[in-house]
Amino acid sequence: MARTRTPVVAGWFTELTEDGDGREFRLLGTRCPACSAVFFPREDSFCRNPACAGGEPEEVPLSKRGRVWSYTDGRYRPPPPYVSDPEVEWEPCTLVAVELAAEGMVVLGQAAPGVTVADLSVGMEVEVVPGILHEDAETVWTTWHWRPAEADR
Repeated sequence: MARTRTPVVAGWFTELTEDGDGREFRLLGTRCPACSAVFFPREDSFCRNPACAGGEPEEVPLSKRGRVWSYTDGRYRPPPPYVSDPEVEWEPCTLVAVELAAEGMVVLGQAAPGVTVADLSVGMEVEVVPGILHEDAETVWTTWHWRPAEADR
């Protein structure tokens, strides 16, 4: 039986498709049509800028690349609602805060598997890639990861 791929949070990123429709993996934010402020996590109801009367936010793909603003290693198991099997030994993960210059924001996420704090430095260019947060018998829970950008991409 095929497992269902389900985003951890619906609407926060695109999903790659296997039918070759040309979509690439991107984080999705929203932009206020009145002041052009961009938000992630997305805001679908109003503009969060207190100086703006706002309008209906529009969905926008965020930059695929950014620069490491900060990073650390997560050495403890996060509390619920984080999904993990308490019977399995905790594997430390690397957390990365990435500055998206065009959007004027910093986005937090896990580093791709195999990327450690030793592989990162502040100011380094990274790119967003699809990731898996958790898998069970029925579902593959998808998310985003950050990995060092390849120079030829």
